Amino acid sequence: MLGVFKNGVVNPPQELYSPASTMASKSPEETLKDFLASNPSNGFSLEFSDKGFLAYASPQRQLMSQQRLFCSLNDVYCIFLGSLNNLCTLNKQYGLSKISNEAMFVIEAYCTLRDRGPIPAHRVLKDLEGDFGFVIYDHKAGVVFAANGGDKSVNLFWGIAGDGCVMISDNVDVVKASCGKSYAPFPAGCMYHSERGLMSFEHPMKKMKAMPRVDSEGALCGAYFAVDAYSKVNPTMPRVGSEANWATWG
Repeated sequence: MLGVFKNGVVNPPQELYSPASTMASKSPEETLKDFLASNPSNGFSLEFSDKGFLAYASPQRQLMSQQRLFCSLNDVYCIFLGSLNNLCTLNKQYGLSKISNEAMFVIEAYCTLRDRGPIPAHRVLKDLEGDFGFVIYDHKAGVVFAANGGDKSVNLFWGIAGDGCVMISDNVDVVKASCGKSYAPFPAGCMYHSERGLMSFEHPMKKMKAMPRVDSEGALCGAYFAVDAYSKVNPTMPRVGSEANWATWG
């Protein structure tokens, strides 16, 4: 999977940028072409005018090691990797059909948080049992929401391309092609919201801190982010939608 979001849609942590990063060999658009060329029969992409694009390749059965799902509903798009052990319970809790898959559930949960915010987002994510990683793009609101499970079974990577775009993928080589050394693993047990930034859903009252990384050549790469055990924060997120109320996000 691949998500590319233009500068301004996503404002990534500056520590993700590496001063050692040279001009990457490919633009995000060229990397997208390579992604689709490597998945000629099972890949597709969606472009969102000047906001960015999502690309997805359905898993081929003979190579399937991890479930991959794509779903869209009311201009909200989700790519989900992994599986949830308690999906049936979650579907019942949210009033969804028994046949709803993980991507459908994640969209419904996101829309519930966005529009009504009955409970903090970190509590919803902590209720997910299993291995997971996902990227949501809310086209109407222009919001990106991504999360990675705490068990590190799903690997996500993010980086800053030469043109300032933010890229998210489960393939590190795809990210490196356009981001050079300005990339890092997306931290496990964390979520990113384009209006609120990066936070840990496992330790929501703690801030995140940048941890310097160097590669095998000794060059400085984009920082990895970890929970700062000695900090404390109490985040909130404004409700997106017709209502002007505020809803807790975190």
